[in-house]
Amino acid sequence: MSGKDDLAGRVALVTGASRGIGKAIALALAAAGADVAVNYRARADDAQAVAAAIRALGRRSVALGADVSQSAAVAKLVHAAQEALGPIDVLVNNAGAALRRSLEELGEDDFDRTIAVNLKSAFLCTQAVWPGMRARRWGRIVNISSGAARGAGIVGPHYNASKAGMEGLTRGYAARLVKDGVTVNAVAPSLIDSDMTAGHRAESAARIPLGRLGTAEEVASVVLMLVGNAYMTGQTVQLNGGLHFN
Repeated sequence: MSGKDDLAGRVALVTGASRGIGKAIALALAAAGADVAVNYRARADDAQAVAAAIRALGRRSVALGADVSQSAAVAKLVHAAQEALGPIDVLVNNAGAALRRSLEELGEDDFDRTIAVNLKSAFLCTQAVWPGMRARRWGRIVNISSGAARGAGIVGPHYNASKAGMEGLTRGYAARLVKDGVTVNAVAPSLIDSDMTAGHRAESAARIPLGRLGTAEEVASVVLMLVGNAYMTGQTVQLNGGLHFN
């Protein structure tokens, strides 16, 4: 997006926004003019700090705790966000779990939790906001996927499945909402400097042709591009420093 007021008058909800990629996205949306609801599950102090930073930019913000893998919690979250800030125009489904497991360690509970947090949450949040977006004939939904949707990744097959499902969800909603002024896209970062790569940074960076890990701010810049583009929908943007999976 080109200016600090491009999203003036818009309201955004970013899930899992207390740190890392979600925090960077929330701050970038605010810098572009949006008021932002900062969702968190457990890190209340961190989320409050993000909301305070957004208010320091002159935007409205509220930090709202909710486990977005639960339908009742999502309904309360969206209601609270809209009560505080107004109708939601931009949804970024960023909340996720990356439970690193070997095949020998991977169990049914790990699989179910990963699907619920990474995929079901995107479904629940999208279901909660798209009717209003369609009624207003403007909306932007961005799902944070992963290169693991198409490649082996470093977490496990449960994570692969959840992110591949998210990209299918993206295409399904995009096809059905495009005529109503609502775009739905995904960003698929690979090997970003975050908690997921902690302890493996040097090893991970060595795999990337660019020679370094990506940053949360670089992910956020792609989200802004998608939010600002009314013609692009149903797409997944790869962000990987030249890394290609076989």
